[in-house]
Amino acid sequence: MKKTCLQHLLRTLVALVFCAAFQLRPAAAADLEVGQLKCAYAPVPLGVQTPAPNLSWQLASEQRNTRQTAYRVLVSDNEKLLSQHVGNIWDSQKVTSDASIQVRYAGQPLQSTKTYYWQVMVWDQAGRASAWSKPAKWQMGLLAPADWEGAQWIAYEELPAAQVDVLPVDGKKDIAQNNNVLPLLRKDFTVRKRLARATAFISGLGQFEMSLNGQKVGNHFLDPAWTKYNKHAQYVTFDLTGQLKKGPNTLGVMLGNGFYYVPPVKGRFRKLKSAFGYPKLLCRVVLDYQDGSSENIISDATWKTAPGPITFSSIYGGEDYNATLEPTGWDAPRFNDAAWKTALVVSGPPEVTSQSAEPLKVHETFTARKITAVQPNKWLYDFGQNASGIIELKVQGRAGDTIRVYPAELLKADNTAAQRATGGPYYFTYVLKGKGLETWRPRFSYYGFRYAQVEGGVPKGEANASNRPVIVALTALHTRNAAPRVGEFSCSNDLFNRTNKLIDWSIKSNLASVFTDCPHREKLGWQEETHLMGSSIRYNYDIAALCRKVIEDLRVSQLPDGLIPEIAPEYVKFEWGGDMFRDSPEWGSSSIILPWYVYQWYGDQQVLAESYPMMQRYVAYLGTKADGHILSQGLGDWYDLGPKPPGVSQHTPMGVTGTATYYYDLTILANVAHLLGKADDAARYEKLGAEVKAAFNARFFNKTTKQYATGSQAANAMAVYMGLVEPQDKAAVIENIVQDIRSRNNSLTAGDIGYRYLLQVLDEAGRSDVIFTMNNRSDVPGYGYQLAKGATALTESWAALPTVSNNHLMLGHLMEWFYGGLAGIRPADGAVAFNKIEIRPTPVGDVTSAKASHESPYGLIVSSWQKTGNAFELTATIPANTTATVYLPATASSKIMEGNVAVAQHNDLKLLGFEQDRARISVGSGTYHFVVTP
Repeated sequence: MKKTCLQHLLRTLVALVFCAAFQLRPAAAADLEVGQLKCAYAPVPLGVQTPAPNLSWQLASEQRNTRQTAYRVLVSDNEKLLSQHVGNIWDSQKVTSDASIQVRYAGQPLQSTKTYYWQVMVWDQAGRASAWSKPAKWQMGLLAPADWEGAQWIAYEELPAAQVDVLPVDGKKDIAQNNNVLPLLRKDFTVRKRLARATAFISGLGQFEMSLNGQKVGNHFLDPAWTKYNKHAQYVTFDLTGQLKKGPNTLGVMLGNGFYYVPPVKGRFRKLKSAFGYPKLLCRVVLDYQDGSSENIISDATWKTAPGPITFSSIYGGEDYNATLEPTGWDAPRFNDAAWKTALVVSGPPEVTSQSAEPLKVHETFTARKITAVQPNKWLYDFGQNASGIIELKVQGRAGDTIRVYPAELLKADNTAAQRATGGPYYFTYVLKGKGLETWRPRFSYYGFRYAQVEGGVPKGEANASNRPVIVALTALHTRNAAPRVGEFSCSNDLFNRTNKLIDWSIKSNLASVFTDCPHREKLGWQEETHLMGSSIRYNYDIAALCRKVIEDLRVSQLPDGLIPEIAPEYVKFEWGGDMFRDSPEWGSSSIILPWYVYQWYGDQQVLAESYPMMQRYVAYLGTKADGHILSQGLGDWYDLGPKPPGVSQHTPMGVTGTATYYYDLTILANVAHLLGKADDAARYEKLGAEVKAAFNARFFNKTTKQYATGSQAANAMAVYMGLVEPQDKAAVIENIVQDIRSRNNSLTAGDIGYRYLLQVLDEAGRSDVIFTMNNRSDVPGYGYQLAKGATALTESWAALPTVSNNHLMLGHLMEWFYGGLAGIRPADGAVAFNKIEIRPTPVGDVTSAKASHESPYGLIVSSWQKTGNAFELTATIPANTTATVYLPATASSKIMEGNVAVAQHNDLKLLGFEQDRARISVGSGTYHFVVTP
C-alpha cells in the first residue's frame, strides 16, 4: 500500500514539474533552432570519465545577427521524462548567458555506466525562445576503481620482472629476450532475460581486438590509445546491445603487442625496445535487463586462453599470421576449449581511464595503379599515394603457402622496395589455410607506404607455371585517428592546391593515438609538432579530444624535476648527443603552449586548470637550466635549410629559439594565471618574463643592424612573433626578414621551429606577397620542389631527400596561411573558439580566387572570394552567436555593395573605416555577399 502511494505521489510531482515547465516556456521563434549537441566534444559519447562533463550546442537561424542571450539545459536519466521536457537529474532553469560551448554540467552526481539524455532551448537577442532541441545522450564510464566490479588483469603468460624495461636507453642492450605468445582469450556466458542495454568496458595491452559471437565488435583499429603504460592505460567502451542474443554468447579477445612489448626478433626492425609486460586484458561487460536488474561479466581466472594464429607482432617490425593455426569458432558459443588453459591473473597499470579521443579506423582504400614484376617471384604494387596504413590481401592457394609483403615509401634503383630510411626489415606474412578465397589484414601493426613488394604469390591473370598462390587482390587501407574533418580549402593556384593536399596527407598519416612524427620508423609523439603544426591541423580536423589526450601524456611523462621529455609518451631515453633529444625547450614547451592553444581553439578553460601545476613545474625547471635567463640546450631550429645535411640548427645559434620559447611560455603562463584568478602568480611570471626579454635582447639584438643573432629568418621571426622586439624596432626587423628572403632569390632557410613563425610574422605585417613568392615555385627546396620530386605526402626535409622520411608531420605550416591568410578565416585578437572572427582575405600573386570553410565550435565559417575584371567579390558566412570583422580591398572612393545595398547605408552591418587600402566592416551572423568596384 505504501509503495503504491509513493508511486502515485512521484507521478503527481513529475506532472506538476512538467506543467510548470510548460507554462514557463515562452512561444518559440520559428526560425531559431538548436542543434549539434555535444558532450565532452562528442555527439553521443560512451565512457565519459569526468563527473561534470562540458556541454556544447550550436544555434541556427535564417535571421542575421542572431545571438544567444539565455539558455536552459535539461538532463534526465529517463528518455520518456525528457520527451516531456523534464530534467530530473538537472534543470538549469533559464540562465542569462551567451555561453553555448563548454557549459559545465551542474546537476545531481552522475553514476558510472549510466546513460543520460539531454536537450537545450535558447533565447535570442529579442527575447524569443527556440523550440527544444532534439534529444542527445551520453553514457558514463567507470569513475572509480571499484566500478570495475572486481575485474582483474589476465594474460596467457607473464614477463619476468627482470626483463621489464619501461624506459630503455637508445642503443643499449636488450633486457627482454623472447618472441612472446600473442594469445586468444574467450569467455562463455548466458543472457538470461530481455536486455535493455549491454556495455563493454575493455582494455587490452598493448592492443586488442574484441569479438562477440564470432563478429568483430566495432570498427576500431589499434585500440586502446597508446600511453605511458607503467603509469596509465586507457579502456574503450562499446555498446554491445545489438550484437547480444538471449541464451549462450561468447566474448573473444585477440591481443597484440603495440608499444607495450617490442619483441627482440632478429631480422625485424626495432626502433626501441620497450618491455612493459606481455599482453594482458581487463574487461567488464554490464548486462542491464529490462526488469531493472543487471549482471557483470568480468575478466578473471574463469576465462580460457591459448596461443593465436598471429605468430609475430611488432609496432616496428610488422606482423605474421598463420591461418593454419586458426581455431575455427573459437570466439563463438559451443566451442570446445577443454585444451585451452586457464587465464593467468596478473598486475596492470595503476590508473585506467576512458579513451575519450577518437579511435583509429580504416579510411581511404587504394587499389594498385600499376603492378610490375621487378625480380623473379617479386611483384611491386604501386598504390599512388604515400599514406599510413595496412594491406588487405585476398589470395587463393594451398595450405602452408606463404605470402610476404614489404611496404615502402620509395624504391631502390632496381625498383624494389626501399626501407632503409623508414626502418627495415618490416613486412607482413600470411600463411594460407588452403580453403578457397582467403582475406586477411594485419591487426596490430601499420606502416607508411606507397608501394608493396609481394613475394611468394602471383597476381591474378599472370603466368603461374610454378602453381604459386594467386593474389586475387591486394589493396592499401589508410588508417588514422577518426577526428572529424572540419575544413576545406581550394584556390585558383594549382600548385597551392597540390601543396595543401601534400600537407594534408602528412597530417592524416600522423594522426594516431598521438601526433606522430612519421608512420614508419618511429611513430613517436615528438612534441614540437603539437603546437607548431596544431595551428594548421585544427583548421582541417577537430582535434580537441586528441589534444586533451596528448596533454595527459605530457602530464604523465613529466619527470620529478619538472622536465617534459621531447616525446610523450616517453618510450625511450635518448642519450646520444647528450640531452639534446630529451631536453629541448621548443619541444617540452608543448606542456604550456598546447593547453593554451586548446583553450583558444575550443574554449576549454578546464584544461588550463588541470594543466596549471604541470605548466608551473616545467617553467620552474627551465629556470634551473637558464644561464642569465638564456636557455642554450636542445635542437634549435631543427632541420633548417643550410649547406650541411639537415639536423640540428645551422643558421640560428643555440639559445635563440629556446630562450624565445621560454619567454613565450612565461607570457602564456601569466595569461593563464590571470584567467584562473591567481594574480600573485601572474605578477611573478610577468616580472620573470620581463627579465628574460631584457636578457634576450642584450644577448642577441644588434641595435645598429636591427638583427637578432645571425639575422636568420628563424631568429628575427621568432623575436617578432613572441613579442621580444621593442615596438620602435619591429618594422626594421621585419624588413630585415624580407631582405634576407629576397637576397636568397626568394627562398627559405627556416626549419621545423622557425618556419611557422616566419609565415605568421610576414602575414601579419601584410607581406603575403613574400609568402607567395617563396612558395609558388618548384625550383628550390620547398613544397613545390617536393611535388616535383614525386612526393605525395610532406617530406621530412625541404629537399625531399630519399635518405630520410618522406611522410613527416612538420614543416607543413603553409596550411595555416592557406586558411587564415589567403582565404582569410582567422580568429580576431582575444577570440576564444572563434567567437570573434576576422574574414581577412589576401588577394596575392596570380591567385584570382580562394575558398575555405571551417566548422568552428559555434558553427560553419566560410570565406570565398574571387577577382573578376576590376571587381572583387567576397561571400562570407558567420555562425550564430558570433561576430566578425570583414576586411575588403578598398579605399574610401571604392563602391562597396552588400547584396543590392551600399555598405555605408546597410542596416545589418557597420562600416568601421579604412586602413591600409582595406575597408573594415563589422557584421553579425549570416551570409553576406560583398562586391567592391573602383
